[in-house]
Amino acid sequence: MSKDPLLDRHFLERLERLTIHWQRSFPGLVGGHNRSSFAGGGQEFLDHRNYHQGDDLRAVNWRTYMRLDKMFLKMFQIEPRVPVRMLLDTSVSMSMPSEGKSITKFDYARKLAASLCYVGLVRLDTIEVLPFSDHLHESKTCGGGRQRFTPLSNFLEGLKPAGQSSFMPVAKQFLNDYPQRGLVIIISDFLDEGDCQKAIQYIGDYGNELMLLQLWADEDRTPPWTGEFDFVDAESNAKLHIHVDADARKKYTEAFDAFSASLRTLAVRNNGKYTGLPTSLSIEDAIFGAMVQTRSIA
Repeated sequence: MSKDPLLDRHFLERLERLTIHWQRSFPGLVGGHNRSSFAGGGQEFLDHRNYHQGDDLRAVNWRTYMRLDKMFLKMFQIEPRVPVRMLLDTSVSMSMPSEGKSITKFDYARKLAASLCYVGLVRLDTIEVLPFSDHLHESKTCGGGRQRFTPLSNFLEGLKPAGQSSFMPVAKQFLNDYPQRGLVIIISDFLDEGDCQKAIQYIGDYGNELMLLQLWADEDRTPPWTGEFDFVDAESNAKLHIHVDADARKKYTEAFDAFSASLRTLAVRNNGKYTGLPTSLSIEDAIFGAMVQTRSIA
């Protein structure tokens, strides 16, 4: 039996209207959010995309329009471009099932990553996807237009959750392997026994713009249980016996919200973006609602 794709065709068509945004200026580089991509000296043709209201009419392929009675825009590669790199958390904690939900944080993260990569492909950004746990795993670079989406989707579908998350060694390896400044998108639950914020600040200190996308299951923020429990860490197998009552749940939620707020502060302090996304929120609402509202994409 064939499995469902990460994203259906109708959703991909809606994504074509969006653009990944960043705020920081990178001297000497241009970004894929420059919409006026049309024929000119030193530009290489890469792809077509559907015409949307407000697009530059100079980029329309009029020969195709006369033949098919449908408007397409010619897209060209402009070099050099701002590097866009996506750190995708594939640690075991991302794979834990949610109460009453069929989608895990890991599956949600892959759908989110696929959505952002498709937006980038349509706008001719080149995005390198870097799965990580306590180190960077084999990466995948996607660029060159929407026709390159299938290999990227296959790569994401082939990922498996494994290992413990540890941000500091990942940050050090990332900065060693990728010294050029750019936009760094981090998709994670940010559950790390170490100081993940120090590691993320480390990446920001090197001149990168940050886009932090925090994922959580509903019970990650608001535990639904009461009574005596033995909790087992999904990554380290460490055990903790605890009594959970209404007051403990309230304090836990307050602590979780404070942690999320600190991630938001970290992003804003570095002229970046933060979006918190519960997995109970549909991918459509995450993209066209929460992420549009935070101006991560538009």
